[in-house]
Amino acid sequence: MFRIPESIADLGKKRIEGFPVEGFVYGEGPKVPELMLIGEAPGEFELVDGIPFIGRAGKELMKSLATIGLTREDVYITSTVRSRPYRWGTKKERDGTQIERKYNRPPTQKEILAHAPLLDYELANVKPKLIVTLGNIGLQRLLGKEAKVTELHGQLLERPIQYLNELEDATLNWTAENYKIVPTFHPASIFYRPSHRPSLEADWLEIGRVLKEMK
Repeated sequence: MFRIPESIADLGKKRIEGFPVEGFVYGEGPKVPELMLIGEAPGEFELVDGIPFIGRAGKELMKSLATIGLTREDVYITSTVRSRPYRWGTKKERDGTQIERKYNRPPTQKEILAHAPLLDYELANVKPKLIVTLGNIGLQRLLGKEAKVTELHGQLLERPIQYLNELEDATLNWTAENYKIVPTFHPASIFYRPSHRPSLEADWLEIGRVLKEMK
């Protein structure tokens, strides 16, 4: 099993200090996996267990993997940001009282840049046959803000990806080499947009086909 060194994790924790985020979840999986899955950021369930994609969306992801004969043990699962971005909101209890609680939110560009060295390290050291981005955050971290999952999902892309330029701390540069990527929707997307399910299922069948062709 591969895990980023503590020195890299500590760098990420330090770089994201002061942002409205909490906790830290490591990427998880073999060093030479069938797939590297890149999500958005951990949610509240992931923080409790310290395991990526362990909540409701994780169960959907495991179903998708099963359709192409894979399990969690076959893939490396990580995310663009490793701490949970949250916002405060109110929730109405059954007795009518209002309580304040934390809700998940998408990470900001500054938070994405703060944890860029962590994903860069994984991309340099994990050797997946194929990268699958889950949703727009992971896709745009690799291919830029113009990339849209609605336009690119299910397609095999062979392109350079973005990495953080250490000399210019807020600049993402392009790699010299190409990476093989298939974007698809985030598994949580079907909860608020059920119409995505057929596309998501078709994307995973295509991911399975691409993997077979690589063998």
